[in-house]
Formats: sequence, C-alpha cells, structure tokens
Amino acid sequence: MITYLIIGTTAIVSFICFDRRDLLNKLSFNPYAVFKHNEWYRIITHGFVHADMMHLLVNMFTFWSFGTLMEHIFGAIGFGIWGYLGLYFGGMIFASLYDLFKYRDSIYYHSIGASGAVSAILFSSILFNPWEMIYFFAVIPIPGILFGVIYLLYCQYMTKQSTDNINHNAHFYGALYGLLYPILLQPSLFKLFIGQLTNFLK
Repeated sequence: MITYLIIGTTAIVSFICFDRRDLLNKLSFNPYAVFKHNEWYRIITHGFVHADMMHLLVNMFTFWSFGTLMEHIFGAIGFGIWGYLGLYFGGMIFASLYDLFKYRDSIYYHSIGASGAVSAILFSSILFNPWEMIYFFAVIPIPGILFGVIYLLYCQYMTKQSTDNINHNAHFYGALYGLLYPILLQPSLFKLFIGQLTNFLK
C-alpha cells in the first residue's frame, strides 16, 4: 500500500539526514532558497526529513493510524491512488504556502517534517467519520470533531505565542486542506458530513 511506501521512504531519508546536516539543510523548507534559487523541490522534500527520532515516530505513527484507513476509503469511493497522493502531498504543499510568502526574505528560516501532510490525513478522517474517537494526548478518547476544533484553536494560539520550534501554521493549514480537499473532489461529501453531525445530535 502507498501509505507504507511513504512511511518507509520517509524513515530512510530521515535516518540518513540524522547524520547528514548538510543534506537535511538541502532538503528542508527554506522559502528564501525557493524564491532566490528556484529550489521549489523543497516544498515536497522537507516532508521526508525530521529533526529527531521522536519527531519521526510521532508523525509516522499518526500517518499510519489514519493513512491506511484513508487510503482504503479513497479507493472505495473512486478517488484512487492519485486522489490519495493528492491528499497527502497536496496537504504538504498547501500547509507550506503561508510560510512560503511570509518568510520569503528570511534566509535563516527552515522547516522540516511531514506534519502538514499528516494533519491533512487526520482531518480527512474526521470529515468522513466525525464521531469516531481520537485519543487526545494518546490517552483520552474524544470524538474526532471535538478533537478537530481543539486542535485548530490550539494551533492558532501557539502560532501567536511563538514559544517553541514547532510549525503550527503547517499543522493548521494542513488540517484545513484535509477537510476541504475531499469536498472539492466530491461536493456531496459536505452534505454527508453535516448529516453525520446532525443525526448524532438528534
């Protein structure tokens, strides 16, 4: 399955880059290099490198948890492999656009990791099954739709705080893409989503 192929490739590239800082810098998302040196590949390659083992494990475990399901769903409703790749890599690209323009003149800004793409996968799963339980902090089960609202609010709050090295913008915009992308492919999914929300509350 394509999910396992992406996980395997990401793990291999990340492992190599753990000991190759020069390669990590070459693959990382640096808007200055994108615009000044036309290194547009960085918008994709940054999703294959991670800062450390924990960063890699969290992203790939989350991707595996929801990606295999979404790959199956996309196949079942006719979106196919290309539709699924559009979800993952489209989420990666869309999640980078805000920072691409915001930091286009910042030579020192770098971002790595597949968080934007993984957020897209996670939020697509919420779109298809908003009441499915997601484990908050990997411990507390809460409905996916509630998790999604908390997640988006948290991303916006942390973006304003700027107290860590996590790219919360990528998380936020990747999540929005994950909600919107399937609906753009099949608008009737929005009605299905609303129906699931209202039916549960009746």
